[in-house]
Amino acid sequence: MVAFLGEFIGTALLLAIGSGVVANEVLQKTKGHNTGWVSITLGWGIGVFLGVYASTAIGGSGHLNPAFTIGMAVFGDFDPSLVAPYLLAQFSGALVGSVLGWASYYQHFAATDDANLKLAVFSTIPAIPHTLSNLITEIIGTFVLVFGALLASAPTSSLGALDALPVGLLVIGIGLGLGGATGYAINPARDLGPRIAHFLLPIPGKRDSDWSYSWIPVVGPIVGGLLGAYVYQLL
Repeated sequence: MVAFLGEFIGTALLLAIGSGVVANEVLQKTKGHNTGWVSITLGWGIGVFLGVYASTAIGGSGHLNPAFTIGMAVFGDFDPSLVAPYLLAQFSGALVGSVLGWASYYQHFAATDDANLKLAVFSTIPAIPHTLSNLITEIIGTFVLVFGALLASAPTSSLGALDALPVGLLVIGIGLGLGGATGYAINPARDLGPRIAHFLLPIPGKRDSDWSYSWIPVVGPIVGGLLGAYVYQLL
């Protein structure tokens, strides 16, 4: 139960910050409107740091990401019986966190005309839609995330709960270096949970939730997470 709560709260905090920073950037009449891609990547990196730190402080594992959980269950030492409750905590936490972001910017959704920007607050949209390229980008980004996070939290690391810090910095680096093509979901819960929230919430002038693309930020990160965990175990 403690691990479930840690995953739920950590993922909710991650998405509250992440959805909020995107809303602040893209929605009309916000204080941070058009502050740029760097502010988005910094916000997501801080969200990851806060989420992982909170999860581990509560007693969870700080995964916050089904790709990491599945990769460690298949190629690491994570108990496979915990995969289902972890995924439930992660997806539900992501949905709740995105709702918190929406509530924080409620008036600004009505003030924004572009339906794509409203969707972007919740889920990723590729800069150039191309199934194979978008899928490969998500695989590469998540491979770097999982492999890098495992290196940062290796037994030689002495940071303890502050292992969250290098992971947060890693996410900033992925966003700046690899994130421009797809918006770097690199986490199935981060994308699908908020996409469901977008579908359910009474957002004025919203578009469809782009379900035809929704499988890419789920399948790509899972494949990338498996590869990252596998290569780490090889080394």
